[in-house]
Amino acid sequence: MAKGIALPDIPEHEQTPVVKALLGIIEELVVTVQRQEEEIQQLKDEVAILKGEKKRPRFKPSKLDKDAGKDDDDQEKGDDAGKRPGSNKKSKTAKLKIHEEKIVPPSEEIPPGSRFKGYRDFVLQDLVIRAHNVRYRLARWVTPDGRTLMGQLPESSRDGHYGPTLTSYILYQHHQCQVTQPLLLEQLREWGIDISSGKINDLLLADKERFHEEKDALLTRGLAVSSHVTVDDTGTRHRGKNGYVTHIGNDFFAWFRSTESKSRINFLKLLRADHSDYRINDQALAYMEQQKLPKVPLKHLHNHCGQIYANEAQWEAHLQCLGITRARHRRIATEGALLGTILDHGFSPGLAIISDDAGQFNVLLHGLCWVHAERLVHKLIPLNEAHRQDIASVRNQIWSLYAELKEYKKHPTVEYKEELQARFDVIFTQRTRFETLNQTLKRIHRNKAELLLVLERPDVPLHTNGSEGDIRDYVKKNKVSGGTRSDTGRRCRDTFTSLKKTCRKLGVSFWGYLIDRISRANEIPPIAKLVELKAASP
Repeated sequence: MAKGIALPDIPEHEQTPVVKALLGIIEELVVTVQRQEEEIQQLKDEVAILKGEKKRPRFKPSKLDKDAGKDDDDQEKGDDAGKRPGSNKKSKTAKLKIHEEKIVPPSEEIPPGSRFKGYRDFVLQDLVIRAHNVRYRLARWVTPDGRTLMGQLPESSRDGHYGPTLTSYILYQHHQCQVTQPLLLEQLREWGIDISSGKINDLLLADKERFHEEKDALLTRGLAVSSHVTVDDTGTRHRGKNGYVTHIGNDFFAWFRSTESKSRINFLKLLRADHSDYRINDQALAYMEQQKLPKVPLKHLHNHCGQIYANEAQWEAHLQCLGITRARHRRIATEGALLGTILDHGFSPGLAIISDDAGQFNVLLHGLCWVHAERLVHKLIPLNEAHRQDIASVRNQIWSLYAELKEYKKHPTVEYKEELQARFDVIFTQRTRFETLNQTLKRIHRNKAELLLVLERPDVPLHTNGSEGDIRDYVKKNKVSGGTRSDTGRRCRDTFTSLKKTCRKLGVSFWGYLIDRISRANEIPPIAKLVELKAASP
């Protein structure tokens, strides 16, 4: 089997071109066989699970470095790890709001002449979980002139027979705690709430336009106040079919949108936010030329520079009228028109987009995640000890450069920049004893400008860990619920996940936000406004 194969070390002077070529072929064949063995083992694991047996334990995931997933703030917190435990202790209940106070006298009789020495406080935290039903009796009066006067319900109770706290609880449990509707129904009925499964579904999905509007405004405002965003996507199920959800965000906000596609056209449509038009302008034509659109269709489109098409139907009809029928040509033209649209609507060309090297995200000012780049080296399967040593050596060099890039972000200088560029070339142009590793390094070197974007823009992150963490909720949701069954359900899932994640980044209680919006108190400012304020704060 492939696991038992170990190629002998062939001295350098005996490695003729033919021998090197044969070694490369053998390496590729062995890697292919080992990957097939992995796939077979995965299938065996699935069969074992279906039979009720245990599968084999997983291997530990790739790690660039123990600090690769930490921000600078996290590392600063880690500096306090050497302090004596308990040196910073403070009262755990000092900031708690006290709702009830009880004075407890001694159980023994107090002798005459005793002196009162105050109280020793003991704070007990608890929850009050019970049904609380209110009957409003709306008084009706008939005036002498025949008019009927009647009392009005409070604004927070005009949406139905379920109060704002109960409605907020259902939304919080479902979106924050991943509790399914059947479990919510069982729980509420045990507490004495008279509610049906249909009503729970209705409270989760119906009349949520004000939340959708707040979520839609989030992307436009977030892009306007940000210097960079990280992006990612993952698979999700909708109506029994495979789909995708795309994440766009940074330290200020998180925005999600589920679609059937994850193409570049789809990504540009998301960046277009609440607009639906297509525009042919100089930026659109420049993109089409860069993507090598043939001269004839490019000339036809150039003749219509400055034109605006209100929607997709008009744009598709225009392409058909110009005789642009080939799929590749239509794709490039559509990508260019969308790019022209988002730039005309105020999208900043200087906004950096950091991704994991998925092709659909490679637009405008694009940067790459170092964690994903290193993973290409980490996933290589060595065939002998020399290969293993070379992989370990290269990974150490990559991590050393990564640490230096983090230092550069704090103290950027021209000399430091030139030194790091030179180190990058040395690492990714070196020749090792493992030909597959050499080809991987060459592939990474071709992405030099995108990986070293931080040298030009020290404000951008070196990884997409933020997007990876934010989008993990969808992976868990798919495991719990399997997917969405209606367009409204899918939209609500995207909306409340976006608002929940953004509240967490802003330090706003999601529970408090739901109560505020459902009760129509509106004491919490619009989330998009809070994003703007946080981006403006030093």
